[in-house]
Amino acid sequence: MARRSRNRNLPPPIPETKHAFIESLDQEGRGVAHLDGKTIFIDGALPNEQVTFQSHRIKSSYEVANVVEVLKQSNLRVTPKCPHYGLCGGCKLQHLEFTGQVAAKQRLLENDLWHIGKVKPDNMLPPLYGPAWGYRHKARLSVRYVEKKERVLVGFNEKATRYVAVMDSCEVLTPEVSALIAPLQTLILGLSLREQIPQIELAVGEPVDNKPVIVLIFRIMAALTTEDEVHLKAFADAHAVQVWTQTKGPDTIKPFYPLDAPQLSYSLPEFNLRYPFKPNEFTQVNPQINQVMIRRAMQLLAPKAGEKIADFFCGIGNFTLPIARSGAQVLGLEGLANLVERANESTALNGITNTQFGVSDLFKMTPQALTELGHFDKWLIDPPRDGAFELIKALNETNSPQQIVYVSCSPATLARDAGVLVNEKGYRLKAAGVINMFSHTAHVESIALFELEG
Repeated sequence: MARRSRNRNLPPPIPETKHAFIESLDQEGRGVAHLDGKTIFIDGALPNEQVTFQSHRIKSSYEVANVVEVLKQSNLRVTPKCPHYGLCGGCKLQHLEFTGQVAAKQRLLENDLWHIGKVKPDNMLPPLYGPAWGYRHKARLSVRYVEKKERVLVGFNEKATRYVAVMDSCEVLTPEVSALIAPLQTLILGLSLREQIPQIELAVGEPVDNKPVIVLIFRIMAALTTEDEVHLKAFADAHAVQVWTQTKGPDTIKPFYPLDAPQLSYSLPEFNLRYPFKPNEFTQVNPQINQVMIRRAMQLLAPKAGEKIADFFCGIGNFTLPIARSGAQVLGLEGLANLVERANESTALNGITNTQFGVSDLFKMTPQALTELGHFDKWLIDPPRDGAFELIKALNETNSPQQIVYVSCSPATLARDAGVLVNEKGYRLKAAGVINMFSHTAHVESIALFELEG
């Protein structure tokens, strides 16, 4: 027993350094190599590079590793812009040139479509680009009080850990929000409940009087003192932001100060639409690329007056209302009642009368329930990462639309559902392409067009 105890106190062995050639990138932005019959996933490596690496997770069929040295560098490797890159886990691909990131995501989409779904699109659409920096209008930042250093950390978690990264700025957040990170650290350090604030959720809306509307939701685990309230109000006034609080679940989120502040909203000028939303409600984090994405979806869907169109997983009506502008009759279905409530609010605000919304658990769709909705000429689907498997499986000869536009945030589940549509339900994959919604991350958004054959 004594010997075993001494062994436990020994320092861990130094990982062996090995050499590898990087073949591709995986879905998490890691370089992929094969060595001694194993697949090696190497963080920080790029395709066509020769690197040395050390593994920190070793399994029988694969290993997860970090780059030690790049021996032969890719011509697409660049110097990351952010000084916190490599420690902060918010970005994965800043070391890869911007257009190279998009090309890698396009290859990932093509590979998933073929290897998972056994389908190939007739046409690969040109990728949709958005701004490279300062694009992120929504985020959830972690907060931690470090007693030994008498400081507060506010930011994203470190790469592959639950620790909060040491950072005072962020290149992918909007400049106005990035500039708040350091002042937030100072603010929270001076609060009585500095150890009882685990996160801050933020949302940025369109400007009012030339100033962006910024809401910060403080997750608080204890009651605010009078002095705390004074500090929060002073911070809100000094930085022109709204402070909201959350004490328990999402239903406890409420405005704290100021109470007469402008509402968050975003607009789609091309369709003369404005959407109000609450800071914790789902909206696309990148409003600029959202406009481009909707334009492409409308081009592929080509809605016309007189058609009946369904928008599944409609959220607050991001696609539903642009479809309605064509004159088509549109049904939007969504699983969350609060989002349907917001969609109805936007419908009334924009004077739209040819749209109906409903609450439905689309993950439990059946052929009978789908048929009871009536026949639709076209569908638009925009599901979360889990995809739309039950909805797709519910298709039959009586309820199949002629066209389906599928907007996806997971190439793997898109590929799975595409395999069912093409190989079982009689559709043809006419086109597919990526949308670079999250620059410098491994996240892949995509869009696909399916047409019923015969």
